[in-house]
Amino acid sequence: MLGINPEIVLFGFGVGILIGLTGIGGGALMTPLLIVALGVHPLVAVGSDLTYGAITKTLGGYKHLRKGTVDLGVSKWLAYGGVPGSLIGVLLVDRLHSVYGKSFDHALVGCVAGALVIVASVVLVRTLLITRFAIREQHSFHFNKRAAAAAIALGFVMGVILGMTSVGSGALIGVAMIVIFRLTPQRVAGSSVFLAAALLWVAGLAQMASGNVDYGLVGNILIGSIPGVWIGAHFVDRVPDQALRVTLGAVLMGSALAMVNSAGGSVPVGVIFGAPIAVGVIGLLLELRPQTRARRRAMAAARAVPAGKQGLTATESS
Repeated sequence: MLGINPEIVLFGFGVGILIGLTGIGGGALMTPLLIVALGVHPLVAVGSDLTYGAITKTLGGYKHLRKGTVDLGVSKWLAYGGVPGSLIGVLLVDRLHSVYGKSFDHALVGCVAGALVIVASVVLVRTLLITRFAIREQHSFHFNKRAAAAAIALGFVMGVILGMTSVGSGALIGVAMIVIFRLTPQRVAGSSVFLAAALLWVAGLAQMASGNVDYGLVGNILIGSIPGVWIGAHFVDRVPDQALRVTLGAVLMGSALAMVNSAGGSVPVGVIFGAPIAVGVIGLLLELRPQTRARRRAMAAARAVPAGKQGLTATESS
């Protein structure tokens, strides 16, 4: 793709802001856009998204690191499994495409759709149905040997999914940091972007070597996404926690439904756009409930406790 495409640049800007705010949004949004809206070949869409994501999230990760919103311990242990996993994922999908040719394209779209459905479902359940657990969020997670081994295994699985579909650099990693490590939304955003940068460089370089990258397309996305990520990361600590969760869940749901359609499903256009709006309204109503406000006040009080007394250690929670 040659020249400047304002539509792609603008979408890249919007996705970049979401990445900076939540650590999620790259592969979960950009890959479906490239496949569904622009008709890009699925393998090229995945390869180009991984490459642009590596550059974008390196910038965002640096910004978050300077702001102190990165949990280096969580990022490190997940990276030990995620780096080799992402490389294996790229090699696996490239091999499958070589063996099955064009017949594998539809299967790859199905894999992307499946990954998005899983991610959207987990985020929405976490956001709308079990908000009472939000009070257990903590600023950092303390590892013992068992927790470290589990993090390596989890990182490997997420790396393979990332390498194959480009989905997961923020989505699956972010969900893991919310549900398993119980980090606060700001730390989830920073840590997932920081970790994703490492995984994406490995997967992106492998995709370059395989010839699955459209550099003109990557350039257009970067023009919009780089300033978007910088702006999102700058304002991450000024946006209410629940607003981040609800926005994230709604956007991922819309993306997942669109990809299901592309994979051969039959989801009405009204549902694709209406369902995310409904999620946003439900999230707002839940946030306005008196008991929800009480939990928010309790969370604020808990986070005011000195770091040495805050949260549960891995040993205490095992």
